[in-house]
Amino acid sequence: MDPQSSAFSSLPGAIGWPMIVLACYVALELSYRVRRLGLNERNPWVMASALALACGVASAQLLQLCADLGPRGVGFEPGLLIGGILSTLALGLLAVHCTFVAEVGWLRLISGATTLGLATLSGQMLLQASAGLAPDITWRPSLLALAGLVSAVGFAWALVLVLPASGTRGDQALWPRRLAAATICGMAVLTGQALSAAGAQRAGEPQVIADLALLPSAAVGAVASIGTAALLLSMLLACVVEAHLRSKREPARTDRAEEAFRDGLTRLPTRATFEGTLAQVLAQADAQRSVAVLMHVALDRFKLINDNFGHRAGDGVLKCVAQRLRQLGPPHRVARLGGDEFLLLVDGNDAPDQAKALAAAVLESIARPCVVDGRELAVSCSIGMANYPQHGAQSVLISHATLATRASKGSGGATYSVFDPHMIDDVREQAELLNDLRLALSRGQLELYYQPKIHAPSAQVTAAEALMRWHHPRHGMISPSVFIPMAERSGLINAMGAWVIDEACKQAREWRDQGLRMRVAINLSAHQLRQSKLPDHIRSALTKHQINPDLLTCEITESVAMEDTEATMRFFAELAAVGVHISIDDFGSGYSSLAYLRKLPATELKIDRGFVLDLEHSEGARKIAEAVVTLAQALNMKVVAEGVETDGQYQILRRLGCDQVQGFLFAKPMTAKALALWAAGSDGPRSIQFRESLFKETAALET
Repeated sequence: MDPQSSAFSSLPGAIGWPMIVLACYVALELSYRVRRLGLNERNPWVMASALALACGVASAQLLQLCADLGPRGVGFEPGLLIGGILSTLALGLLAVHCTFVAEVGWLRLISGATTLGLATLSGQMLLQASAGLAPDITWRPSLLALAGLVSAVGFAWALVLVLPASGTRGDQALWPRRLAAATICGMAVLTGQALSAAGAQRAGEPQVIADLALLPSAAVGAVASIGTAALLLSMLLACVVEAHLRSKREPARTDRAEEAFRDGLTRLPTRATFEGTLAQVLAQADAQRSVAVLMHVALDRFKLINDNFGHRAGDGVLKCVAQRLRQLGPPHRVARLGGDEFLLLVDGNDAPDQAKALAAAVLESIARPCVVDGRELAVSCSIGMANYPQHGAQSVLISHATLATRASKGSGGATYSVFDPHMIDDVREQAELLNDLRLALSRGQLELYYQPKIHAPSAQVTAAEALMRWHHPRHGMISPSVFIPMAERSGLINAMGAWVIDEACKQAREWRDQGLRMRVAINLSAHQLRQSKLPDHIRSALTKHQINPDLLTCEITESVAMEDTEATMRFFAELAAVGVHISIDDFGSGYSSLAYLRKLPATELKIDRGFVLDLEHSEGARKIAEAVVTLAQALNMKVVAEGVETDGQYQILRRLGCDQVQGFLFAKPMTAKALALWAAGSDGPRSIQFRESLFKETAALET
């Protein structure tokens, strides 16, 4: 007797029971994952499940054979041994694929259970035949059929128990079902094994075939017990680790799915999410024959907050606005469209009235300052409304509400407008006009007109302000109030401003060559002040045309000058270093800090035309004008009053001590040629004469 066989013969056959139960549990655990994965991810789990089942069936049979035949010193024929394991694996693979990959039905369940029964029976028969014993085995078909049937019924019972729960979430709730199913499978396999063993008869006393190269039973038993147990436990551990990792990933996946529907900054629904809500609300409105109103909210001049205080402050304002809109709007009917734009939706038979009341509340709420990092930031908004179905289908409702918002912004902002079909034509005309404006410079359609400035005590011309005009080939002369805001919104203002600087210096040179030393004033916009190279550009233009800086005045509105005191101080210092005059335009319309104004290197204040127009009728306007004159004199600055249209206004300004005036009372803006002819002696408006000093020689700019 082989010592190894003798040692292994003491291994109890009962170890096959926990082995087959463990194998069936692992196979079901792996198969459960097959139903939750995509087609490309399923194949490894299908193969692993079939391998676990094949190992369990084979190990249980081999351990029993080793226990029964070990004392004989029996070995196993390698070919039949491997064939038995492979047949079990192949049929198990087919059964798992048939049962778990596709949507299961009764036909697939029966086919899978039958295939598993055949896999178990074929493996048991080949493994019994692999024992190196003579004579040959004679099989009893009835017992074999019964063995296969018992195995198939056991598998079917287990599958019925497990499959209905395989679509649920959470492995913790499924393990008792799988353990019960694995126990049923184990009982079926062991019962089938006993029946197949009873169905195998040999013609004589079994004897070990000595002339065959057999695998030692001890080695086969060790692999069947220790190796198979290690493999199954490794698979089970892999399942546990995979389940743990999946449980960690699923919340993150849920968070990512939620992120796709929520704006990252404001946590409001995105446009895509809102459009789904909009479709449902409009469908409900159609069914109930009611109406809905879409509101588009856009912040006014929000870019200034980002430019002056930084994007962090801008983000804080957006979050503040979003929170207020969420509190005011209907639940789940507020979204962020993008940038500084938001959407609100109101439905019901009284939706138009509700929307107007909501718009008024939104305007009031947004107007309250937002506190960001301890700083109060004020912003307003414009609102556009489009009614459904009156103003179009869902596909155009947002664009129509946006057009209404543009109309609100065009009216000065901080208001709401309802969509009107004429707005579409207006937008088309604006787009065509903007396209023409882009070509106006290259086509020579822009021209500078000059309005004289009058010395108030003597009524003589002292300087001229350059004002841009656009000669449109179809629309004629277009007002600056139309195309300047358009240029600012489109970014064309920087190129146009550079052209004005160069053209004004060029004209001053031409007048100088004609004997007229005319000081010229140009207007600088807020957009130009943000250009760090603007002072260098002004210096280059003066040098190019050989103009003394003393002949150029740069006018900057009070509101622009006070936007960012630190940046403005730096810009004013650089501009003063060039040597040009600096004038604060529209003074009195803003909220200037006198302490800050005292530090500016400005030499001139221009009284806002709004006060000039009311001088004859308003005591308050006269007091403000008088205060500005007094302030300017205290700061050693000149005072210019613009918009003078009546002799009464002129006389009041003279008495107050105003230095210069300009307006239609004296002269309208005129071409450079007309101004030159006037200076040469032709009669001008009101027979006003140029100051004699304008014709005297002056030092040229040193190069």
